[in-house]
Amino acid sequence: MGNRFVIQKHDATTLHYDLRLEIEGVLKSWAVPKGLPEKKGEKNLAIQTEDHDLSYINFEGEIPEDEYGAGKVEIWDKGQYELKKKTDKEIKFKLNGDKVNSNFVLVKFKKENGKNQFLLIKIE
Repeated sequence: MGNRFVIQKHDATTLHYDLRLEIEGVLKSWAVPKGLPEKKGEKNLAIQTEDHDLSYINFEGEIPEDEYGAGKVEIWDKGQYELKKKTDKEIKFKLNGDKVNSNFVLVKFKKENGKNQFLLIKIE
């Protein structure tokens, strides 16, 4: 318990990945339309979504058609992460999962339609 993460492949209106980091007793969450960057310096859009309850870290299954986020959810990767830095504008961390073992930074760059938008950058 503590610094857990999960990346869920979410086939909803559009296929995307949800990055969730356990922070301050909740899962802070970002929808990442193109998935995690694979090469150092690569940047992908990450749109912050609502916080999720910690129990959601193990969720896989089908969200019914009449509910928000309707579609299939599967765990793509999960594990522990190391928090390197956290401010209102930036979160640096290292994912230690089964598939991903890399350093990333989330950098807030604008707010659109009430949602914070970040760049998810692979830094190592």
